[in-house]
Amino acid sequence: MITIRYFSHRLRQHLHRQLHTTTRMANKVTKEISLEDLKELMGKKQDLILIDVRTREEVAKGQIPGSINIPLDTVEAALIMHPEDFKAKYGINKPPLDAPELVFHCQMGKRGVAATSKAHELGYINACNYTGGYKEWSEKEGK
Repeated sequence: MITIRYFSHRLRQHLHRQLHTTTRMANKVTKEISLEDLKELMGKKQDLILIDVRTREEVAKGQIPGSINIPLDTVEAALIMHPEDFKAKYGINKPPLDAPELVFHCQMGKRGVAATSKAHELGYINACNYTGGYKEWSEKEGK
């Protein structure tokens, strides 16, 4: 019994260190994409998951076509939801951890970076941020 507890304790310590190392690494690297990159991804359509992390009030004034609204303060809760609950709430399948084209955006980029970092912390290895945000989109592509 003591041996099992010892190994269980050691395993928890190891996993804890791994989690914190991964988290530090995720916080240091946030992949960013440009307007041109986003438009190219939107042309493919099939794999793109575009998440708008602005408030509902901001989204009511306009949004990038095909985006779903998950406000920044709810991103973590959404990404750890059970897949069936996610689909019921947001109307799309929950992205897998290795989703190839998971893009976050906000109005001008800062909240998008925060959401992308949170996604990385949770294991979404390919998550990226559209740096221009809705501001650039609306100026260059129209509402």
